[in-house]
Amino acid sequence: MRTLRQAVHAEWTKVRTLPGLLWLLAAVVVLTAAVSAGTAAAVRCPAAGCTQDPGRISLTGVQFGQAGAAVLAVLLISGEYGTGMIRTTVTAVPRRTVVLAAKAAVLAGLLLVAGVLAVGGSVLAGRLILPGHGFTGFSPAHGPVFRAAAGSVLYLVLVGLLSLGVATAVRDAAAAVGVVLGLLYLFPILASVVSDPDWYRRLEQVAPMTAGLAVQTTITSSGAPIGPLAGLAVLAAWSSTSLLTALTTLHTRDT
Repeated sequence: MRTLRQAVHAEWTKVRTLPGLLWLLAAVVVLTAAVSAGTAAAVRCPAAGCTQDPGRISLTGVQFGQAGAAVLAVLLISGEYGTGMIRTTVTAVPRRTVVLAAKAAVLAGLLLVAGVLAVGGSVLAGRLILPGHGFTGFSPAHGPVFRAAAGSVLYLVLVGLLSLGVATAVRDAAAAVGVVLGLLYLFPILASVVSDPDWYRRLEQVAPMTAGLAVQTTITSSGAPIGPLAGLAVLAAWSSTSLLTALTTLHTRDT
């Protein structure tokens, strides 16, 4: 445990020296909240009745903010491979499990803070804007809305961990970002060209983004392909698999 604490402290020290880290975290917060506010301002609920999910509308920005979370995660490890500093890291901490766990802990902490601010700003914008556009009963204190908000924060953390695992296995920053964004955004595109409705639903149920974002559902008639918590579990499985693959490569490949 002491070794892990020391490794976390060392990773935090390295993270604070990363160029543009604070700007990247700020970009995640601002982009997420701004897109969410813009979407809420653009949507109107018809007087005859509204079938749109206000929770999803107010949290739309998470789909864009996740790109910043992915890039941040990639930078945490790819920079060390690019400079060769990874050799110093594994020499100082020979246990590769501890190295990866320390990086994951620091990343999760950063994204947790950024996610709370980003999602909090998004929900606040929705609370202020949506009632004036015909949406009633939208409140952060409402159980489904609170779950959607908390789940969105966890979603950003899991996307970051998924990206960390990919970047550790791939080692190249550009390739890692491409793989992660492909996993997140290409799955929905692939599903959209499938004509069979059963296969369409299955692809959405296993895709990390569409499954994970099901946690934002706050109405029962949303038509989400998977339940909120089950969808988040799918994303957690993707993230766990990615980290296990990363750990395997750390143990089996020369640095």
